[in-house]
Amino acid sequence: MAENQPTYPWGHHKRYNDFPTYFRKKFSGRVQKVSVDAGFTCPNRDGEKGRGGCTYCNNQTFKPGYCELEKSISWQVQKGIDFFARKYDSMRFLAYFQSYTNTYAPLPDLKRLYEEALENPKIIGLVIATRPDCLGDEVLDYLQQLSKKWYVMVEIGVESCDDDTLKRINRCHTFDDSVNAIENLAARGIHNCVHMILGLPGETREAILKQPVFLSGLPVENLKMHQLQIHKGTVMAKQYAGYSEWFELYEKADDYIELVVDYLELLRPSIVIERFISQSPPGMLVAPRWGLKNFEFVAKVEKRLAERDTFQGRLYNA
Repeated sequence: MAENQPTYPWGHHKRYNDFPTYFRKKFSGRVQKVSVDAGFTCPNRDGEKGRGGCTYCNNQTFKPGYCELEKSISWQVQKGIDFFARKYDSMRFLAYFQSYTNTYAPLPDLKRLYEEALENPKIIGLVIATRPDCLGDEVLDYLQQLSKKWYVMVEIGVESCDDDTLKRINRCHTFDDSVNAIENLAARGIHNCVHMILGLPGETREAILKQPVFLSGLPVENLKMHQLQIHKGTVMAKQYAGYSEWFELYEKADDYIELVVDYLELLRPSIVIERFISQSPPGMLVAPRWGLKNFEFVAKVEKRLAERDTFQGRLYNA
């Protein structure tokens, strides 16, 4: 059957440019991220730009059990490697600085933390999650220097292309900040991944489908998208309890799948898709509750792409 299937611009038969295939090809083998918690905060938490953090944020929803803040970076890296290496002895690893804003510290502190992670012989690079307004020239120059020897990807929390939405969720930065960050990383040859949340309060389907058009015009390499989830212990959970009419959650997974397919059709083919959804521990989740694992959701997206006989970039207009 595969012989009769078309090959798409990314060089294989899948109907979207998927991250696992891209990464295995890039590194000629399996590479896994291992998360570390370096104790960072954010400028919209500590008063530099605001207080309270993003209204949707509860970092405990994605923090692995081996991330223990009181332990050293080296210890966390090794625990993560031990956790995954049981499956594949030949696997290599990227240290993933994930929680909060991981460039929000003086440069000497960043150097110490990053370089401690890179000391492990199985670590081949870094993935650094941050905000677009926390990438000054000094940090960018250092990351450019690191990227000459190691794989370095900066994951930017863009979340929305609409400044009103960003204000509503207390991001305390603008979409222009995101544009500048993406362009500055690309100019220095540093890999990037953009993170977007689909379904934020006040955003219509029409507004969401402007995102792939905007992003396709920027030097975005990789994209993480996921559905808005309401987590316990957040400002948004309180808002949802009192003003549920503000929200248009994708209560049915099939409705979100349809949105994802429409989104992919508008997206530049060379952008690599790292993720469609986020999975949270059931005990922390308020809504929506789909009961789907990531691989199950991916299979449904692939099925729907085939049913509609469409693919990433079909409606992309350069």
